[in-house]
Amino acid sequence: MSRTGTKGSKKRSRTKRAGESAFGLLLVMKNLLMALLALLLLVAGAWTSWSTAQYAMLVQAKERGTMTVASCGEERCWGPYVPTGGDGERRAKVVLAEAAAPEKGQLVEVTVEPDSDRAVRTGPGGILYAWAPLGGALLLASLVVAGGLRMRRTAWGVGLAGAAVLVAAFVAL
Repeated sequence: MSRTGTKGSKKRSRTKRAGESAFGLLLVMKNLLMALLALLLLVAGAWTSWSTAQYAMLVQAKERGTMTVASCGEERCWGPYVPTGGDGERRAKVVLAEAAAPEKGQLVEVTVEPDSDRAVRTGPGGILYAWAPLGGALLLASLVVAGGLRMRRTAWGVGLAGAAVLVAAFVAL
């Protein structure tokens, strides 16, 4: 009989118990690090999206109006701006991201960021386009959740949510 009173059980050495505790601590630290990485990706995506989405979503924006797409460059389109409400003023040229702009000559509902000539598309297409960075962050975070945290079902949900945002933005524009 052993010291514990049951037949066949052995007491583990201190070294083995310490090694098992250290391994368990490493697993907890890895999971914590992966969760923080996924959270960092989501916060960065939301932060980036909000810098544009606040103008596309908030109805109290000071300068709302329409822009006629005059011409486009590599990444930007520009054209004249005519206010439809608020205390806006006509502008000869405002700049809009090329991906959010329709074809040349078409009218786009926009809001102009304060103290700049940068226009942000409004409406469903503009709002979804503004949240596209969060959709990409959701896709990246799903890889971390699946690979690092081994939470496959959660990762599928996060990834599908990110893909839905990106596909909806593509369809709406």
